[in-house]
Amino acid sequence: MICSLVLLFAVAAVRVSSRSGLPTLLIYLGIGVAIGTDGIGVTFNDAELTQILGYAALVVILAEGGLGTKWSEIKPALPAAAVLSTVGVAVSVGITAAAGHYVVGLDWRQALIIGAVVSSTDAAAVFSVLRTVPLPKRLTGVLEAESGFNDAPVVILVVAFSSQGPMDSWYVLIGTIALELAIGAVIGIAVGWLGAYGLRHVALPASGLYPIAVVAIAVTAYAAGSLAHGSGFLAVYLASLIMGNARLPHWPATRGFAEGLGWLAQIGMFVLLGLLVTPHELGDDILPALVVGLVLTVVARPVSVLVSTAPFRLPWREKALLSWAGLRGAVPIVLATIPMVSDVPGSRRIFNIVFVLVIVYTLIQGPTLPRLAPRLRLEEPEPADLGIESAPLERLRGHLLSVSIPQSSKMHGVEVGELRLPQGAAVTLVVRDETSFVPLPSTTLRRGDELLVVATDPVRDAAERRLRAVGRGGKLAGWLGSGAS
Repeated sequence: MICSLVLLFAVAAVRVSSRSGLPTLLIYLGIGVAIGTDGIGVTFNDAELTQILGYAALVVILAEGGLGTKWSEIKPALPAAAVLSTVGVAVSVGITAAAGHYVVGLDWRQALIIGAVVSSTDAAAVFSVLRTVPLPKRLTGVLEAESGFNDAPVVILVVAFSSQGPMDSWYVLIGTIALELAIGAVIGIAVGWLGAYGLRHVALPASGLYPIAVVAIAVTAYAAGSLAHGSGFLAVYLASLIMGNARLPHWPATRGFAEGLGWLAQIGMFVLLGLLVTPHELGDDILPALVVGLVLTVVARPVSVLVSTAPFRLPWREKALLSWAGLRGAVPIVLATIPMVSDVPGSRRIFNIVFVLVIVYTLIQGPTLPRLAPRLRLEEPEPADLGIESAPLERLRGHLLSVSIPQSSKMHGVEVGELRLPQGAAVTLVVRDETSFVPLPSTTLRRGDELLVVATDPVRDAAERRLRAVGRGGKLAGWLGSGAS
């Protein structure tokens, strides 16, 4: 009963958050705190269970993020994102740890743990905020790829710094990180490709099975990567990225299912982390958290961006936005449970400092990022794309494409015959103003129309590419160089 009420309240809080601009992270954490020791009185101190459930939630969040990321946007950004996720993390850890040791007075192990924990940008925060800000595709790709990639090296560093006994040498850590990333990348790509191939060529008996299968494949990538002593987080993100760009059957339903799971994972993770914290113990750690967060935000993040993007010659405005868009969220708080599980001395203080840091700087950065982009003149309207859902017709060896024409699509005003679909594909039905009719070649398509297109198996991809090309470039797409991607 309590769990269902908490979930309903959290869902309602999304509406409040969208109107007020307050990050949902803070609302969900607040729900957990209100239920906890200093609120209703529910006592919860199981850091190990929190870590396990937090990891599970991160897998779902990374899967949802990968499924919603467009390869066309992320491909040009891969080199910069890869450097930010490795070299940038190292720079950020070094600067933040130095501040924790020399300014706050932490010992080196504690300082390095905090530096590593807070150097990871949060996938949930980045995915949710950036998709409401119309940024240039290159910047969106860099930030989304970075948030998907940098969890892997940061987890390795936090585990290494939290292990009992002497820490490994720096060159051993670099070798370990490189090896685990390589293993995770190979497994993620392999599982994602095999999963996409299977889903495109095997018709399941019910459309509702496709979303379940996609999520199961993503979780399989994480499990396989971890069992192979690689980065499971990188594996699940890459596998999901591949499936998300493979034009799978019943894709809108799959995307909606993954998005719902992502929200559920965020709610559960944030509420659980709020339960774990004890607010009356935070007093002595507020000032250290503010100091570490200030150094991280004003010094470590900008320097890491400048160093990492030096080879790519980005304009200063884009570097400024990248510096401010290093959003932290639940990921650092989840990672702060690792030293607690490992019984690192002072681990509770580390958790408290990270908790306060995330709260304060999320409250500052999250609402201001959408306002910063227009000030830096980095807004870029997103071109409307057709909504296309494919349902396989296995026994007929064909596909049924359901096409929705958005308001700003250039397919408006195009006649059916001018679509120039490949032989083997045809528009069989148009739904307009809740009325269905069979179109003629001279029928003019309009905004808001929904089309049913039947395509044989060999021309299914070509038909979809052509539809998308006309949606973006109009009836002359192809002749005037309008792409179909």
